[in-house]
Amino acid sequence: MRKTPIALTLMALLGSTPAMADINFFSTQARPLEEAQQMREIALAPYGEAVNYMPQEAGTFLSRLEAEKGSANGALDVLGGLHGELGSLTPAVLAPLDDLMSTLGEQGISEQYLSLGKLGGEQQRYIPWMQATYIMAASRKALPYLPEGADLNALSYDELLAWGRNIEAATGQPKLGFPAGRKGLIHRFLEGYLYPSFTHSVVREFRSDDAVAMWQKFREIWAVTNPRSTAFGFMQEPLLNGEVWVAFDHTARLKDAFNKRPDDFVAFPAPAGPSGRGYMPVVAGLAVPANAPAPDASRKLIQYLMTPEAQIRTLRATNFFPVVATELPDDLPASIRMSGKAVATQSSAEDAVLSLLPSGLGKQSGLFNKIYRDAFVQIVLRDADIHETLDILAPRLQALIDKSGAGCWLPDAPSDGPCPVK
Repeated sequence: MRKTPIALTLMALLGSTPAMADINFFSTQARPLEEAQQMREIALAPYGEAVNYMPQEAGTFLSRLEAEKGSANGALDVLGGLHGELGSLTPAVLAPLDDLMSTLGEQGISEQYLSLGKLGGEQQRYIPWMQATYIMAASRKALPYLPEGADLNALSYDELLAWGRNIEAATGQPKLGFPAGRKGLIHRFLEGYLYPSFTHSVVREFRSDDAVAMWQKFREIWAVTNPRSTAFGFMQEPLLNGEVWVAFDHTARLKDAFNKRPDDFVAFPAPAGPSGRGYMPVVAGLAVPANAPAPDASRKLIQYLMTPEAQIRTLRATNFFPVVATELPDDLPASIRMSGKAVATQSSAEDAVLSLLPSGLGKQSGLFNKIYRDAFVQIVLRDADIHETLDILAPRLQALIDKSGAGCWLPDAPSDGPCPVK
């Protein structure tokens, strides 16, 4: 409870030492006990005022905010959540934060991320806070076989194909690798990287001519991919044992390779296609409830959390990467330093095409991912006709989207009602 001047005076007269009310930081991030403690001790401890860090499950987070939105005086000061979580709130629940942009606008935050923070409106409803994503990794043994003139940090899918062919020609073995096993994240590669890079879409252009060309290209790439990729879950293992020399995966699933043998591997952005360099970030943001009890204190904490120093502290606590431009310290684990540079290069690339995690699908999320995995199995592994396969799967994709009522998400253009498959 916030103490009034009278209460503070009485406490002083009684010889007590008054404590200012804590800033209540309500967050869906860093929920596990150890992570939450690191958030308090590493990221928030240097802040000049007491912060009550309150990690919550997403359901509790959303239901409480919706329940309290009608109250004139709320109890929460700062909110931390994923883009999809904050975006599912009624916009009026979140206070506009355009006033903070005068101080934060020069810190190198991606314009695409800032645009996400407007939640489809004109006002800044959240400030991008931290990010995680998927990248590429390669053994240094593969580097001599890069195509002539290729830039590792600006690779194209054509160059990835040529690289794979060069490696196979020299070694007699296909050395590209993708996480296509039962526990692998190949569907995220298809949804967030391949489709956006070739079609600038995930849903609308699912069976377009550009999608057909994309699948044809991936068939060629798969021809120089280690066939055991269908058993790979985490790509760090085949990288370490040499089965794979060039791989795609989530940063968390590559970290053992980087930490155990940092001198043997390099990290770099995903390739680009005809429509740009598709990438799928996991973006978390900071917001202020419209009924926050002390909005100035809320903004002050956000300004602190967006400083390069606090962003590095948050990285140490959560393994989420900074969204501001900053150098990573040398004392960070090798995996963080190596991945961090690739993440920053990828998100700031001029041809970057941001692809959000599928949103609004609810219980249909698993079936949505299965559609893309099924397309991969039929087209790439079983060599089925591309047009026929996509024509079979497209109505199934439309049906589950209609059932969920999910509108389009980036990179697809907004839709009135369920996102349409052309």
